[in-house]
Amino acid sequence: MSDYSFLTSCYIKSKADEFVIAMDSMLNQTLPPEQIVIVCDGAVSEEVDTLINEYVQNNTNLFTIVRLEQNQGHGIAMHEGELYCRNEIICCMDMDDICVLDRCEKLIKYLDENPDIDLVGSNISEFIEDVDNIVGVREVPETHEDICKFMKMRCPFNHMSVAMRKSALEKAGGYKDCLLYEDYYLWVRMYLAGCRFHNIQENLIKARVGMEMYARRGGYKYYKSGRKLFKFMHKNKVINWFEYKKIIFIKFVVQVLMPNWLRKWFYLKFTRKTNK
Repeated sequence: MSDYSFLTSCYIKSKADEFVIAMDSMLNQTLPPEQIVIVCDGAVSEEVDTLINEYVQNNTNLFTIVRLEQNQGHGIAMHEGELYCRNEIICCMDMDDICVLDRCEKLIKYLDENPDIDLVGSNISEFIEDVDNIVGVREVPETHEDICKFMKMRCPFNHMSVAMRKSALEKAGGYKDCLLYEDYYLWVRMYLAGCRFHNIQENLIKARVGMEMYARRGGYKYYKSGRKLFKFMHKNKVINWFEYKKIIFIKFVVQVLMPNWLRKWFYLKFTRKTNK
């Protein structure tokens, strides 16, 4: 199978224990990475910095560490990291999540067998604190056609689950800054660039969630950033005027008017599959 690069970032709030669990899930893949690129988005904690140095020393020629002097945000950090990826296939990862052990083998196999597909992702299971405490599953559409329809209203991929071709990423202009919408903005630009998509209908990532996640997805600043994205989508005819007005109304209610506890209920009730 094709070689691939893992691409991830960390920052001052990254926790050492979560970093270790995430990193070990990368290193223990049934199809190991040929390269792991870690972008330090500004300063990181002393504990995380020590861990990074230990992993580098124990894995010769595997790691590429990119250090930004100041925190630039996720989009810019990932853009810097993509420049250092030496393989055509890039697997993304967040440093507080956990890869299922055969995640990358399944993604790379799919890309190798489907050369017309530029990006492949998967469903994810979400847990709070304990990895066995699964509170929901975020399912995303499978086929290219369904993904493009879904994109008009919601983000069609789980970012931490995706693998993509670097050439397709570059064709779309790479990662760019778009507060908390960096991934969605990238998918839209890849769509406009003619890229083709797929989601494997398996939970290949265990994603850490909590009340702070719902807090990040609220507030006028977050709403304003999303409104800017949907204006871009309307301008480029991804959505029509009615779809634009509908979605910014829903986003205003959910992101600005709802308190965190109600927003959590809304996301779990309407955007996640649960056992309850």
